[in-house]
Amino acid sequence: MKYIMIGSACLMVIGIIAGTYFFEKVPNVTQPATPEVNNPGPPPLQVVNETDPVGYSLQQEQLQITYNKGEKWIQVPVEKENLFEGEYSGMEDELIEGSYILTEDLVAFLYAHDYDAVDKSVRLLYSKNKGETWEDAKVTASSPPIRFRKIDFINESFGYVILSADRTMSQELITVYLTKDGGKSWKEMPRPDITRLIYDGGFVDENTGFLSFGILTPEEPDLHVTNDGGNSWSKATMDIPDEYKRIFVIAEVPFKEDDHLAVYVNQGPNGDYEGGNVKGKFISEDEGRTWSFQEEVQPDDID
Repeated sequence: MKYIMIGSACLMVIGIIAGTYFFEKVPNVTQPATPEVNNPGPPPLQVVNETDPVGYSLQQEQLQITYNKGEKWIQVPVEKENLFEGEYSGMEDELIEGSYILTEDLVAFLYAHDYDAVDKSVRLLYSKNKGETWEDAKVTASSPPIRFRKIDFINESFGYVILSADRTMSQELITVYLTKDGGKSWKEMPRPDITRLIYDGGFVDENTGFLSFGILTPEEPDLHVTNDGGNSWSKATMDIPDEYKRIFVIAEVPFKEDDHLAVYVNQGPNGDYEGGNVKGKFISEDEGRTWSFQEEVQPDDID
């Protein structure tokens, strides 16, 4: 028994010596340090309209504007979803055409505020000092879901909003709102007795404005004019040469040119005359009540 215990002790000593020798011979292996990963944060905002004086972005679910091509961004105090409220099914990475103004002197955005379960108030958020402060004006306290929406100013004080709402098949309600104090307050004008789907509209001065209809299978221009600041509307007469009938079918918004008014009339969504992009130019010398054909216009000739 004594010899067994001595043998076991010797084996333990031999094991310790061998282990120490082996440990000293094995080189130290340093484990690679876990690299530090810096959080890059969200990607830089991309300017949607780099050629305009003021750019904007809808990334990160927030409307932001820039006056220096993205070097500095200003957050606009409006919920992104409110900019697209109503009957709109397009992409939400760009603002709805016509629903905003972006200039050095004025940025403005139409939006619908969810004030109850059915109707919504339509408001205008705007800034005249490059986003340092914002004004929030009520255009209308209540509106059914809007489809067409447009805001514009023809000078510092006079502006207009055109809305269409409550669409049913090919019919909808059209309402025009005017401001004469730079957007602080808005007046609803008598609703025109027209229920066709609107294509576009606008004013050329404080008295003369236009509404153009017929976006579904149009056969001829349907342009209506007011000469009393939106209190009454009448259909304009357009003298279309026989060779252009059912070719030039949708009037765009008229504009002032020299001592008369002019308007381009396009071919609608299904036009194929000369490739479908040629327009007819018409002029009026009686404030938009009657129009006469002047010439064909190529796309490159239009500013």
